[in-house]
Amino acid sequence: MPLKVDAYMEGSVVRGLVAPAGRLRDTLEATVELQIESATQVALDEASARPAGTVAIPIDDLMMVAADDDPGLPVHAAWHRIRLEAGPYEIHGELSTMPGFDPGRALTRPTGMFVLLRDVVIGLPGRSEAGEARHDHALVNRYTVDAVEADIMLGFFFPGARLIGTPEMPSLPSASAEVPAVPPAPPTATTETPAPAS
Repeated sequence: MPLKVDAYMEGSVVRGLVAPAGRLRDTLEATVELQIESATQVALDEASARPAGTVAIPIDDLMMVAADDDPGLPVHAAWHRIRLEAGPYEIHGELSTMPGFDPGRALTRPTGMFVLLRDVVIGLPGRSEAGEARHDHALVNRYTVDAVEADIMLGFFFPGARLIGTPEMPSLPSASAEVPAVPPAPPTATTETPAPAS
C-alpha cells in the first residue's frame, strides 16, 4: 500500500505517495533516489503548493522524510529530547538510546544514513509566519545536520555537526599517546642495627 510522505529538502518540501518495499527506512537505505507519485511541491519562499506529478529525489538531497507508516519504534528504549539544525530547518523531537547507554563508553556507532526521531516538530527559524509541521515520527538524514542540542552527548549520531550546550564526552587517550613514566617508589625507611661491642 502506498505511503503518504513529506520529503524535506534544502529549498522545498515534496508531498505525495511512495510505494516502499517494506519499511520506508529500509527503502531509503537501499536505493539512490526516492520516487514520489502524485506529488505536490512547496518552495520555502512560496505560500502555496504546485502539482509536480512524479518526482525522483536523490537520497543525498533528503534532509528528512516523514511518513504514515509504522517505523518500528524500539522497545524498552530511553528517549532523549533533541534539537537539530539542518539547512533551513529547526527540528525538535526525541531520539532513542538503549537503557544504560553511556556516550563516554559507547564503542559502536550508528549505521545507515537515517536516524529515527519521534514527536517531531519542524520550523523555519525567523519565519514564524510559516508555522510548524508536526509528525509522529520522521527519519533525519544524519549527514545533513549542522548542529545538535541534547541533554547528553548524542553528537556522534550526526557526524560533522557542531554541539550546542551539550555535555562534553570525556576524551580518551589515543593509542599513540605516550604513557607517562611511573615515578619511582619512595625509599623504604631502614633502621640501622648497631655494630656489636668489641
